[in-house]
Amino acid sequence: MRKLFALIATAMLLLPGVSHADEGMWIPMLLGRNQAAMQKAGMHITAQDIYDINNASLKDAVLLFGGGCTGEFVSDEGLVLTNHHCGYSYIVKHSTVEHDYLTNGFWAMTREQEIPCPGLTVTRLVYMQDVTKEVLAGVEDGMSESDREKVIDKNIKAVGEKAIEGTHYRYVIKPFYYGNQYFMYVNEVFTDVRLVGAPPSNIGKFGGDTDNWMWPRHTGDFSMFRVYTADNKPADFSKDNTTYRPLKHLEISLNGVEEGDFTFVFGYPGTTRRYVTHDYVDLAANVENPVRIELRTIRLDHYNDAMRKSAAQRLKYASKVASIANGWKKWQGESLGIERLHGVEQKIEQEEQFRKWAANKPQYRDVLDQMEDNYAKLREVSLEWTYFSEAVLASDFMNRAMRLWRILRNADETLAEKMLDDSRKYFEDFDQHSPVDEAIFVETFIYMWERGFAPYMNLKHSTDSELEATLKKIYAKSALNNPKKLEKLLTMKREKMLKAITDDPAVDLFTQAYNYCYSDKKREQYTTANDNIQRLMRIYIKGMMEQYPDSNFFPDANLTLRVTYGHVEGFKPKDATYFTAYSTIDGIMEKENPDVYDYRVEPRLKELWKKKDYGHYANKKGELPVAFIATNHTTGGNSGSPVLNADGQLVGINFDRCWEGTMSDLLFDPAYCRNISLDIRYCLFIIDKYAGAHHLIDEMTLVQK
Repeated sequence: MRKLFALIATAMLLLPGVSHADEGMWIPMLLGRNQAAMQKAGMHITAQDIYDINNASLKDAVLLFGGGCTGEFVSDEGLVLTNHHCGYSYIVKHSTVEHDYLTNGFWAMTREQEIPCPGLTVTRLVYMQDVTKEVLAGVEDGMSESDREKVIDKNIKAVGEKAIEGTHYRYVIKPFYYGNQYFMYVNEVFTDVRLVGAPPSNIGKFGGDTDNWMWPRHTGDFSMFRVYTADNKPADFSKDNTTYRPLKHLEISLNGVEEGDFTFVFGYPGTTRRYVTHDYVDLAANVENPVRIELRTIRLDHYNDAMRKSAAQRLKYASKVASIANGWKKWQGESLGIERLHGVEQKIEQEEQFRKWAANKPQYRDVLDQMEDNYAKLREVSLEWTYFSEAVLASDFMNRAMRLWRILRNADETLAEKMLDDSRKYFEDFDQHSPVDEAIFVETFIYMWERGFAPYMNLKHSTDSELEATLKKIYAKSALNNPKKLEKLLTMKREKMLKAITDDPAVDLFTQAYNYCYSDKKREQYTTANDNIQRLMRIYIKGMMEQYPDSNFFPDANLTLRVTYGHVEGFKPKDATYFTAYSTIDGIMEKENPDVYDYRVEPRLKELWKKKDYGHYANKKGELPVAFIATNHTTGGNSGSPVLNADGQLVGINFDRCWEGTMSDLLFDPAYCRNISLDIRYCLFIIDKYAGAHHLIDEMTLVQK
């Protein structure tokens, strides 16, 4: 009886009409609808303080960092804070064995020492606008999805170009609620961004992939950049550029947070699918995730083994491993969370409530039945596509074979020139790279062959060892692994080049895999089913809004600026275990293990800890806080987001979620879903006491009651 009651209670939390108060990613422009609830929860400021198009507001200090993180202005001289892992690829790019900024950290003590980061952008939202009526003009019931998209694309271009005419701004128009509504974002994009500071990897990535997604956390996950402009407007890099003067920068609170405190996160969450049906949840948790996890385990095992052997290989693979491991661990937690929540069953219960409500409404009555039919067709193809992305393309070898294959299919002759330039760089360290990549190539293809993918491989072998020998022969014979042979191939006259590419064994294997997994029939099946699902979801969510007219529905995340709010709160991940809401530097010393790279402690940090030399960054108990957790609803893209207190002051930098709650992209459980944030006091301590970069602290506006 108790178990049944728990199931019913969980199901009720999943229904849109009674979702948990801390759940939601809210549109800043419409935050007035949430103001009363936020103030009741403890917020002292107003919605207008957060988003205002006529006056400087908090939104002017929050940035899209690169293409998938968040950053924030923390000084009136364009200084930006974000996560260490968001700046990771740029720290790696500037690192060499002689100047290993990844391992040793980097601190620009003067403006002249700040390092340009070509290709890195930060984006500030100028204003947003509801353009639903304009975008949907000319869209009619009964249109095919492709015809509908043509009309919408045309309208988007017209609306967007008119909005930015005569300005240096750029626009983005995105659908919300599966295309029931559209918002335009007019942005200012800065292109001269320079690296200012980053802690050593043993601080910025302390705990590594072992601690990723886990709590308690002791990671100093931050890095610092600066925006430069010409006349305070975006400009490409120039030595003559000057520091940007933002309309708003964040005040930084030294008061910290305590259990129960109100917080809100302001950032750019990437993707959630809160309203999908049970078919999607089942496909993710029970079909795709297990395959992804197993195949990424193969890759990680080989890369990690190589990284342990030398500093050069650690630098080579660090960014790649971080990228692979992030999804690998997240999917494990997601699947376990869905299982614990009985997520598929809970979605079915929600759908049954909708069916009952829609029984006498022709426009909604059959939508879920049609959804199930289309997911059945999608499911037939999606697993093969998962194998293709996670196994066929697991190795650099096959990714480079794909580039040759594209030359066959594309008349653009510059593709060969670009590949030739890239290959010359690739072969500079090929001797170190080849054994690792070969092992990944061989093992992932054997994995697929053992699971019934032999038909497309045209490899007639009865044992793994026979197949292994054949795969190694393909790897050795391909021009992809012979610099002189590949250069000769890529500089041939086009007709001969295409013949040589066709005859290459790696390209032949890739072509077989592609033609099997992405045949015209399968692509048509997938595209048709997916288009139908998108159309049906648009109808379904419109129906749910009618079903629960008093609910304030939040739209799924789509890498646009959002506000999410909650409270600092510990949680109970399993029986007889309770996690408190914050961690301290003492936990770093408890985890220290000189024999494990991820748990090595910097001598300078240990010295400060022994002396308890925390300055004014300690809490009331004399502890130095490192991180804290709260019930804010976050996802990928929120990395680097400012975590703000009731007064809108910076108290932390969001960098992760608790592993037990990673299913929050699909199902939000208030008992387990926690965002993990770097306590801003630890960030300041590292900058000030550890690095001695006092000039950076002097730029910031620190407040303390």
